[in-house]
Amino acid sequence: MAEAAEFQGMSSSPARRWLRRTGALLAGAPLLAGLLQLPTVPSAQAATQRAAAEASGSHTVTVSLDALSPSAPADDDTLTVSGTVTNRGKQAVTDAHVGVRVGPSLSSRSAIDSAARRSGYLPGVDGSEIGGKYVAKFAELAPGISQDFSISVPVKKLDLGADGIYQLGVSLSGQTAAEPYEQVLGIQRTFLPWQPDGTDTRTRTTCLWPLISTDHMTAETLPDQEQTPVFRNDDLAKEISPGGRLSQLLSLGRNLDVTWVVDPDLLASVDAMTGSYSIKGPGDSVTAGKNQAVAKQWLADLEKAVQNREVVALPFADPDLASLAHNGKSVTGSLSHLKDATDVAASTVQTILHVKPETDFAWPVQGAVDPSIVKVATSAGADKVIARSDSLRESRALPYTPTAARPIGGGTTAVVADDGLSTAFEGDMTAAAGSTLAVQEFLAQSLMINMEEPQRERSIVVAPQRMPSASQAHAMAQALAALQSGTWSESAELSEAAKAKPDPSARTEVPSSSRYPSSLRRAELPRSVFQQIKNTQDKLDSFKVILTGPARVVTPFGRAIDRTMSASWRGHTTQASVFGQDVESYLDGLTGQVRLIEKSETKLSGRSATIPVTVQNNLMQGVDHLVLRLTSQQPTRLKIGNGPYGEQGITVSGGHSQSVKFTTTANANGRASVIAQLFTEDGQAYGPAVTFDVNVTEITPTVMLVIAGGVLLLVLAGFRMYTQRKRLAARQAAEEPTDPEGPDPEGPDAAREGALNTAAGGTVDTGGTENSVRATESSATASEQESDAESGAGDPEQPSDPAPDTAPESADPSGTGEKVER
Repeated sequence: MAEAAEFQGMSSSPARRWLRRTGALLAGAPLLAGLLQLPTVPSAQAATQRAAAEASGSHTVTVSLDALSPSAPADDDTLTVSGTVTNRGKQAVTDAHVGVRVGPSLSSRSAIDSAARRSGYLPGVDGSEIGGKYVAKFAELAPGISQDFSISVPVKKLDLGADGIYQLGVSLSGQTAAEPYEQVLGIQRTFLPWQPDGTDTRTRTTCLWPLISTDHMTAETLPDQEQTPVFRNDDLAKEISPGGRLSQLLSLGRNLDVTWVVDPDLLASVDAMTGSYSIKGPGDSVTAGKNQAVAKQWLADLEKAVQNREVVALPFADPDLASLAHNGKSVTGSLSHLKDATDVAASTVQTILHVKPETDFAWPVQGAVDPSIVKVATSAGADKVIARSDSLRESRALPYTPTAARPIGGGTTAVVADDGLSTAFEGDMTAAAGSTLAVQEFLAQSLMINMEEPQRERSIVVAPQRMPSASQAHAMAQALAALQSGTWSESAELSEAAKAKPDPSARTEVPSSSRYPSSLRRAELPRSVFQQIKNTQDKLDSFKVILTGPARVVTPFGRAIDRTMSASWRGHTTQASVFGQDVESYLDGLTGQVRLIEKSETKLSGRSATIPVTVQNNLMQGVDHLVLRLTSQQPTRLKIGNGPYGEQGITVSGGHSQSVKFTTTANANGRASVIAQLFTEDGQAYGPAVTFDVNVTEITPTVMLVIAGGVLLLVLAGFRMYTQRKRLAARQAAEEPTDPEGPDPEGPDAAREGALNTAAGGTVDTGGTENSVRATESSATASEQESDAESGAGDPEQPSDPAPDTAPESADPSGTGEKVER
């Protein structure tokens, strides 16, 4: 009864007394008509009981109001209502008819809320039936049976008075065998906005039209030059196909005066589908995507729809600002990802849609804010935060709805969307009845805002749920179409609403963190997700410095990290964690494509040799800025170069390998452990180390034989030189005194000396002593070279080593490597 008092503008006690009397009279009238022989007048107590019985009886039949047209009628219109009645009782309803009732006008937004919550028939409040020919009759409505109805009534027959919001009831009246008199057995009420002549000051209404979806792309690409993207599933194709959710949102929004709010990730994902793309299957399998034509058509239609319209670009992948503020801010680097997501948003939208978007708006989930959320939201460059009136509540009761823009300090403006209008379509809109009621209540609330302060110009913002279903979108579009053709509102862009003059009486204080809704806090991404993001970013930072084309890796992984922070993961923290793990695992797989080849034990004979170590690059691009370090764990036994370790720079082309050789020196026999490790140029270890043993052995018998042979040759050469000199000296001493004219070169001594030379060395000495010495030295040098060659043949390469790309006799590093056969 208190509700009735509020509806009619009366105090509680007079209204209660008036309704009690009215209910008693209406309850007693059927009894008096049916029982004329009983002149008894019901007592006050009996009348109350009868009213209660009748109220419970008004739930016997369910009345579904499926359509009401027009939603906001004018004087000369005809109002048409249609729907279905269903008998939920156990007895048949006879002599039934459906009629239209007009109740009193409502005076406030809270009165509309109360009327919407009320069920059952309430005499007086629900008005009298229009009756006459404006009814739909049913001879009988059996239990469980439904019947359709449609009633058309000229608006003038409704006897609407002054401008306002009227309660409109559609009721079924009839009788049952247990209660053989006419009574209201079911009713459905809604609202009828009535302002046929317009108003001097219209409300400026901004409606956001969100194009946001869940995350569809992975960080993976196929190992080809085109970097073919891999999608998690093919759900996005279903959404943008004719009849899909996003397809319907686009078709409905193009005919409305709205501000488009777009997630750049959605645009980038659909754009990726216009070319070659793959869909992830079980395990490591992928299948080729086939919806390129659908993606191209959707983007073309969207580009046309947003021309000359305001487009607001959210940060890439719509990051969860509240989760960042409450759980991610303490993890190093988390806020930098928000900045990256904001920076890439404008270029993505402009490249794909060829419009310049607004990027200075932040939109927390459900418009719920606290100081930490505002701080995080503005850290990436936004200076306007889209909040909601159930978060930024008025500290004192204002008799009207204030304008949306509120200065909240620090040069930041809160654009406060209206809670009632923004949540009007969050329910189940699949049934026509639910959609119709939501549309009428939305229009009623909108008109009431205008009527609260008809002389005060105000700017109102409607921010619906982020991802409305297709049925919700249809209901929203129907309401906005009626609103934009109505007489009390005019459309405005979001940027205009943000610049509107703030209401000095409106609240500007941001609520404390303790007032943040607990239901929203429970759905936030945990700190572990942001820690996982940090781990992935650290690995990416180490990986990108060695790549010759880092953009091919940094860009897809950067966007994948943005998707890990998406608000679409709210309430699905396990799936968010799995997604982040998949991103990190894929990055680990890529970094593992650049690695050292395992080595088995290496045997080292002699004091020095070269040890080869092979670096393999299975990436599609080259790697550079790597340093290979070979370290001896026992430097007193085995030195690398001139110390305990040696280093060489590495450059390997994509799909190739490179063998690098290190000079070693052995000081003692035995086994020495050696570690090969790749490093980036800044000294960070890259990939796992490879450890192998080098076994230094004593000098072998083969080497001893080579050395002995060389010594023997030297001894023989020396003996030959000695005998030749001695023989020459003796001959010269014998010839000088006896023949003053000199010896005959053709004499017998010369013949005998030639014979001796031939027998001794197999050569003829025609050059004297000097030539003999030179020949002897040359023979010794050749022997030394032969010995060195035999010794070197056993030094560097071991049977266990992989075949290097460079020739084994070269000690220099090879080039960029050879193609790896895979």
